[in-house]
Amino acid sequence: MAHNYPWYNVVESQDNLNQGDFLDKCPIIIPPDDITLNITYEVKVKRYNVIILSQSCDLIQKKLDLVLVCPVYSLEYYGERDTQFKKSKGKEKLRRGEIVGYHLLGKCELHGLEKDYQVVDFRSVFSIPFESITGFAKKQGKRLRLLPPYREHLSQAFARFFMRVGLPIDIPSFI
Repeated sequence: MAHNYPWYNVVESQDNLNQGDFLDKCPIIIPPDDITLNITYEVKVKRYNVIILSQSCDLIQKKLDLVLVCPVYSLEYYGERDTQFKKSKGKEKLRRGEIVGYHLLGKCELHGLEKDYQVVDFRSVFSIPFESITGFAKKQGKRLRLLPPYREHLSQAFARFFMRVGLPIDIPSFI
């Protein structure tokens, strides 16, 4: 049954960008901490493996100036940063969507593009100019694309993270 719903496919560099497309080593411009008006700044450029979160319809119709992306890391990388991700219990909580700000994606077994479980970090959101990311994607070559229904699941998880509301006083627990 799992093979009836593959997680990923491969798209060509000239294909339109879509929500759920992966871009490896995507350059992200990081401004300095101290910003003052009317001064020229030196900026840092960091490279991240990212997944596109902007809606496919907006990307295809070129209705946006900026494209929203989030970094993607291997589950192993997160395990090195936080021991809860090394333990079965922590991995299971991540799989169930119970760890706020993170979303787990399945393994990719497509030849030449194999990836272990990947974690999308919603806590680090970047926007990249449409023309810049489109040009970068064309130079990168073939790329992975997250397929439905997993793409919609990712979008829903991001929406849940983004729309959280902290109440000043919550209803007391019943347990």
